[in-house]
Amino acid sequence: MYNPTVARLTYRALLGRRRALILFALPALLVLIAVAVRALTGVDDKVAADLLGGFALATMVPLIGVIAGTGAIGPEIDDGSIVYLLSKPVKRPTIIMTKLIVAIAVTMVFSAVPTLIAGFILNGNGQQIAIAYTVAALVASIAYSALFLLLGTVSRHAVVFGLVYALVWESLFGSLVEGAKTLSVQQWALALAEKISGEDTVSSAVSLPTAGILLAVVTVAATAYAGQKLRRLTLAGEE
Repeated sequence: MYNPTVARLTYRALLGRRRALILFALPALLVLIAVAVRALTGVDDKVAADLLGGFALATMVPLIGVIAGTGAIGPEIDDGSIVYLLSKPVKRPTIIMTKLIVAIAVTMVFSAVPTLIAGFILNGNGQQIAIAYTVAALVASIAYSALFLLLGTVSRHAVVFGLVYALVWESLFGSLVEGAKTLSVQQWALALAEKISGEDTVSSAVSLPTAGILLAVVTVAATAYAGQKLRRLTLAGEE
């Protein structure tokens, strides 16, 4: 279910000059903000949790997921080069799984690592806050990558829709509106962070068992449907 050639081409597309600038900019901004906050406020667990939850998990992780998830396949579909890839003797599920693995890896590296660094800068991992939000970022990276990879297969405007989801649904409705919190990847990831750090510093609107089930269902369903869409695209190209 993994093809090195497809992976290499996908990494090359994701880490090209334009996308790489955006991928590096967000983590760099998080670390710079963490340094500034630490200098101004000193060690403060609540401030650390607020920054990692409000910027890292609620904004940076989904945005990087949009870039990696849609960028793993969307541009190839838009410019038609996906037909060349599909003409090769590579199974369609293998293509999707390979691109998903690459998207997850890129999202994890550019979101979880800076989250960990920022957490240690802010409070030295007091109350396990840095570890908690890093694990949350890792888990969220999987679901976001699957969702946005699917979006890249079904729409030519995947980046726009992905940004709307990341900035409006996850950052706004998913954080503020009670009913929407249950359907938020951010809240599912926070359930795990809450288990690691405790309710005093991290809280989620979703229980951990429910969050685990929803994360698994969304990831598997999005990946499976993306595979179906790719299969239909292949048949259309052959016709």
